[in-house]
Amino acid sequence: MADIDSAPKASSRNARAAHTVTAHDVARVAGVSAITVSRALNTPHQVAAETLRRVQAAIAQTGYVPNLLAKSLNANTSTRLVAAVVPTISGPIFAASMQALTKALAAERYQLMLGQTFYEAGREDDLLDAIIGRRPDGIVLTGVMHSALGRRRLQAAGIPVVETWDLTDDPIDMVVGFSHEKVGAAVCDFLHRKGCRRIAVIAARDVRAERRTAAFQKHARTLGLPEVPVVFAEAPGTLAGGRVCFAQLMALQPDTDAVFCSSDMLALGALTEAQALGISIPERMAVVGFGDLDFARSLHPALASVRVDGDAIGGQAARFIIDAAQGKPIAERVVDVGFTIVDRHSSER
Repeated sequence: MADIDSAPKASSRNARAAHTVTAHDVARVAGVSAITVSRALNTPHQVAAETLRRVQAAIAQTGYVPNLLAKSLNANTSTRLVAAVVPTISGPIFAASMQALTKALAAERYQLMLGQTFYEAGREDDLLDAIIGRRPDGIVLTGVMHSALGRRRLQAAGIPVVETWDLTDDPIDMVVGFSHEKVGAAVCDFLHRKGCRRIAVIAARDVRAERRTAAFQKHARTLGLPEVPVVFAEAPGTLAGGRVCFAQLMALQPDTDAVFCSSDMLALGALTEAQALGISIPERMAVVGFGDLDFARSLHPALASVRVDGDAIGGQAARFIIDAAQGKPIAERVVDVGFTIVDRHSSER
């Protein structure tokens, strides 16, 4: 089987389309004709087993996804459609960025199609199969951790891609977000400066929360703090999950004097369980959440939290997609929106 060079990045849709992997590329890699590739995709029972295996291997190697709109649209025709993939729409953490993305796209007469991964690792690849085949004008993803196959498919498709809610020096195309590692270290510093020494973490089992947690633990070691225990909840974090985790934490480390929760919903659960157990917040223990959701300031005690500008993320993602789809140059492909630790009553010591 022959090799094919990976598609280089380009600054416009037309430039990216020039490097789009086609059925002819798959045919060349597999050593067969384009007609055979078409048959392997559409009527695989008519193709010899060994030939089918070679075509399937070539498709996996190149990241090729058939264009479902090829009969009615050519590669340079705008669909006015943008696809976004988020972990969930049931939780409010991504709502602001999706709303800003939708509004900014609608102002330019683009429509948004939304898919959910439900925090399942393989779900994104399934969604990408459906999305890429419809050739939207852009794809917006949550996070920068993708399967090798998913990354190849996105690079091969020639479609503008924006990764969000994270940062990387090696984006698929463009990225807007913040450093989860910096968040973890900054919150650890914040609690340490307040005199907290027996610190713990309650975290949902998703890759971004786990990275914040790992950075928190690493920074705690550099400050000479005891090992930071972590109690995990299923993603997305819920009030009920926060209550269960807080109770487990109290059994594990009763002298905990500060808790960093990977979401405000988990923090709300921790505050609720602390009240049920007769543990005074913040006199006995500081609690910090993540997301600074609308309810955080209205709680008693008001919840300290990490604020991320979801509006800025959604707005910048839309600008990236619109500019790329319209062939405009993009000077800076990595945008860091940063974050802020909002100090409220739950963290006062």
